[in-house]
Amino acid sequence: MLSSDTFSYTVQARCSPAEAAALLSDLTRQGELHPLIVRVRRLPPRPGARASYTINDRLAAGPLRFRTTYQADVLISEDDEIVMVARQWPATTVRNHTRLRAEPDGLVRIDVEITLSAPTLLFRYAFGQARAAHLALATRLGAVLDRAGDPPPPA
Repeated sequence: MLSSDTFSYTVQARCSPAEAAALLSDLTRQGELHPLIVRVRRLPPRPGARASYTINDRLAAGPLRFRTTYQADVLISEDDEIVMVARQWPATTVRNHTRLRAEPDGLVRIDVEITLSAPTLLFRYAFGQARAAHLALATRLGAVLDRAGDPPPPA
């Protein structure tokens, strides 16, 4: 039996939608944002994917520390929309749907919706870890993109 739920967040940054999309759709760059990721390896794209990856996370459950490995695919990667799906044993799926929109004054609005499905016995732990990690990522994302959008210092 599977359980599923969704959470979302919004981030604003001073950069272009293309700069934000470039960072968010390249999972090899997620180590600077995602607090659980310890390693990302790019794979040949699986059928239907624009890019595919193997990702290692470091997790904790009470005093126990362990690593987990999962596969992630970027299905859509445009300047205004990114869709990714991550799959992990046993029967755990995380779907990330990100929309990007230019706003006045050089800002970009990033709306992210995360849907996690997992076996009911694991769901509460997996959902809590995913939500905490992605909300931590959200707090880092604006600052990283603001730096990326800064003009180069004068020579």
